[in-house]
Amino acid sequence: MRPNKNHKRILLIVLDSVGVGALPDAAEYGDQDANTLGHVAAAAGGLQLPHLESLGLGHLGDFQGISPERTKFGAFGRMAEKSKGKDTITGHWEMAGIIVDKPFKTFPNGFPPQLMNAFEKEIQSRTLANKAASGTEIIKELGEYHLKTGYPIVYTSADSVFQIAAHEEIVPLEKLYHYCQVARQLCSDEYLVARVIARPFKGGPGKFYRTEGRKDFAVPPTARSVLEDLSEAGYPVVGIGKIEDIFVGKGITHSLHTGNNEEGMSTTLSALQQYPSGLIFVNLVDFDMKYGHRLDAAGYGAALEVFDQWLPSALSLMRDGDILLISADHGCDPTTPGTDHSREYVPLLVWTPLLKQVINLGTRTSFADIAQTVADYFLPYSRQFGTSFLHQIL
Repeated sequence: MRPNKNHKRILLIVLDSVGVGALPDAAEYGDQDANTLGHVAAAAGGLQLPHLESLGLGHLGDFQGISPERTKFGAFGRMAEKSKGKDTITGHWEMAGIIVDKPFKTFPNGFPPQLMNAFEKEIQSRTLANKAASGTEIIKELGEYHLKTGYPIVYTSADSVFQIAAHEEIVPLEKLYHYCQVARQLCSDEYLVARVIARPFKGGPGKFYRTEGRKDFAVPPTARSVLEDLSEAGYPVVGIGKIEDIFVGKGITHSLHTGNNEEGMSTTLSALQQYPSGLIFVNLVDFDMKYGHRLDAAGYGAALEVFDQWLPSALSLMRDGDILLISADHGCDPTTPGTDHSREYVPLLVWTPLLKQVINLGTRTSFADIAQTVADYFLPYSRQFGTSFLHQIL
């Protein structure tokens, strides 16, 4: 039996980059050997994730320390990405029902001179770097020269990003955000960059560190998402972490920005107590930002274990009509060459307090199955993409 409108609630948690094995087309992206969770577990000599294990994580692959035999209750499956690409925006949009047919552009050799000339003209300043680089390494390399000149550091990565790093005492946050807005305008059409990212930092030479003033300026969604449908129907849509940035605010009724996993998990508990209905959409960014891109398999595994230890506190706040969905937006295997995202299957773990059995949801053909399930639960109606699994769990 479905709850009434005032008591319908879904908690959707995205474990950013926790892929569970290479997709069939992974070789086209250079990711044929990727398996983020499998390789992180092996590097750790086995992970202790008893709560995720009880929901069926062990059925999704061969992950050292995680057994399918210890599944207690819940529904489990894995999802393939239908869209082209392997970036944050593409993954999140597909979960919300938007398929991306044309991948966002990347610039491994730096941005074209015409783009950089236009950017420098608009902000009335020269820039430094213009190359693909690690965010922590680029401020080590150029941070001191930036302090002397005031020129912002522009860099990219293997992802579709235009990143601007600046010391907060040299370029205040509001000015840095203005630079990003200028870049966003320039990067939206011909260059098709997914995200412009503000990367503020502090400290001195040899001791520079990035601060939590990061802000993402994403390209607007190319189609209508399930988030807009829910909000227009009167349901709260609460974005935690960078969700508001990813969707440019479209369909988000309440946004709670966080700087790391710890803040994200704490804010999620507060949201569960504050919002009795609607969709609570959470991104936990550290797996990707702090560990995947920095090739830190040990840190990645430790962060997964911290999340697993936290999970019961969230489950304790969920009521009979609530649904928990845990997934990811792509992979980012810290054990393979390079620091790029990886084209992988993502986990699908589903739980409700009334679910007292184990259900195999199989391999889903699109992340958009989440969007259709959300639509079925709240409204219901059929979206263009996705197949609902609601009838299997309720």
